[in-house]
Amino acid sequence: MRTSGLAVVAMGLVMGVAAAQAAAAAPVTIVLVGDSTVNAGGGWGKGFCEIVTRNVTCINEALNGRSTKSFVDEGAWAKSLADKGNYYLIQFGHNDQKPDAKRHTDPQTTYQEYLRRYIADVRALGAVPVLVTSLSRRTYRDGKVIEDLNEYAAAARAVGQAEHVAVIDLNAMSTKLLDTMTQQQADAFDAETHPDAQAENSGKAAPKLDRTHLNAKGQAVFGRMVADELVRQVPELRGDVVPAQEAAK
Repeated sequence: MRTSGLAVVAMGLVMGVAAAQAAAAAPVTIVLVGDSTVNAGGGWGKGFCEIVTRNVTCINEALNGRSTKSFVDEGAWAKSLADKGNYYLIQFGHNDQKPDAKRHTDPQTTYQEYLRRYIADVRALGAVPVLVTSLSRRTYRDGKVIEDLNEYAAAARAVGQAEHVAVIDLNAMSTKLLDTMTQQQADAFDAETHPDAQAENSGKAAPKLDRTHLNAKGQAVFGRMVADELVRQVPELRGDVVPAQEAAK
């Protein structure tokens, strides 16, 4: 009887380990949606997708120049939902500020209404929404970053709290980092040119430095920032992001 009992215990341990390994190996799809500060061409999304594990399919659907409104109106949101992701990271704000009717939303009303729509649509898929506040722009005054996205960041935090959704406060985290730097140091993250910057400066020379979008260094720094906060906010994804010490090897 003693031997039989030990065998049952051993079998239980083996089955438990096998179940844990199967759970750990379950494939995960993470979909990124947002504007050009998320898009692979000049946003943190590229750096983020480079440090997830092989178990993760990372799909970057973010598009240059889009707001919460235009991303829906142009059909990009429907396309993103068709990816059938398990997790959706949602960041808008830079273009919601713009005054044109195709993109503008008000941080106190329509911006929040659109974010609630994104959350409801993701939940209808059986997936998990995660809000991300807007990456800070990198222009300084009197030694500090000019933080002009506060209203949209605060609105995203409010929606996240009301809807019980995890919020990666990239706006606060990026501003905190940048406030330890000088303008010259922060310019090391800047894309030299970017389609959005060129469009906004049409008829003028392209800006030498683009203090909104990111080069490879900036993508890596802020992609890591998002990834580390994601696993803190959503612990079940901890095994799906390569730790910084391993990524550096």
